[in-house]
Amino acid sequence: MTYKITDECVACGACLDSCPSDAIVEGDVYTINDDCAECGLCVDECPSDAIIEE
Repeated sequence: MTYKITDECVACGACLDSCPSDAIVEGDVYTINDDCAECGLCVDECPSDAIIEE
């Protein structure tokens, strides 16, 4: 399973703080790179439900 950050993202940074593998890349649109360990912690922390399984 892989994760994707959708357009619902409000760039609050909650996912950045929760990611143990530093796989989330900041920008105008946040993205998840190949370093993702697929742990799902970012999904749990996202207040806008902007991270989905792909």
